[in-house]
Amino acid sequence: MPKTSLDGIFVPHVTPFTREGELDIEALRTCVRFWVESGVSGLMPCGSNGEAPYLSRQERRIVIKTVVEEVNGKIPVIAGTGGMSTKQTIAFTKDAKKLEVDAALIVTPFYFKLTNREIYEHYKTVFEAVDLPIILYNVPKFTGVSIELAVISQLVSKYENLIGVKDSSGSIGTITEIIRLVGDKIAVLAGTAEVTLPTLMLGGRGAVIAVANVFPKLCNSLYQAFRRGDYEEAAKVQQQVSFINEVLIKKYNQLSAIKEALRLYGLPGGYPRKPALPLESEEIKDIEDMLSVVREPF
Repeated sequence: MPKTSLDGIFVPHVTPFTREGELDIEALRTCVRFWVESGVSGLMPCGSNGEAPYLSRQERRIVIKTVVEEVNGKIPVIAGTGGMSTKQTIAFTKDAKKLEVDAALIVTPFYFKLTNREIYEHYKTVFEAVDLPIILYNVPKFTGVSIELAVISQLVSKYENLIGVKDSSGSIGTITEIIRLVGDKIAVLAGTAEVTLPTLMLGGRGAVIAVANVFPKLCNSLYQAFRRGDYEEAAKVQQQVSFINEVLIKKYNQLSAIKEALRLYGLPGGYPRKPALPLESEEIKDIEDMLSVVREPF
């Protein structure tokens, strides 16, 4: 199985909705063109920022199909295909494979608290059911559960179609241990913006970060500075990326904040789907102030 390159910056992108909460496909196409032209390494539809838990199975298929068509092979498309049950996850992942994505990003099952044995069996069953490169997605702030290092190591040793881990724990200690244990076998990706440069310095391959929705060139410039060994420049860009992250991701509902920032930049990020609501005027002013300080490089 050819492996998808996981080096660089990937955009876990939003799903634009109309004010009434319906998919806005033309807006999505416009945003995809913006991200592709910015020079990022790949796109990830139907993840957390894509409001995947709010999407029906058919809506997921429509979003993924649209992104694959618009990207047209220029960069990898890695679809979020995780669900609450193993059966649902397999169905979502098979759908994505039929739509010819390059890989799948699979979050841990959420709602019920699972044991390590249950998490391992879940992924084992998915790996054996679908012939597609898969990236584990660890995001305990949303799921309430973390993939233990022993589970990751065990899965890596057994399944060749496991090609990476996106760790959104925000813990550089956890990322360090993942890299130490399996970084020579699979790609370890930062899933939170503030640890992008530390992850790269420790041997990680890239980052999947929400702020890249709005600042793809800036995020990519961090990665490029690191690659050419300009660590002073990389550190300066990391400071800007971390500042953006504090406002867009940590301070407000990130679904609403990212879409508002895109709108202020003249891009059709659309509306969040309820129960998420658009930002209020004072919150929008905060986003405007942030945008006035940080600018994308040309």
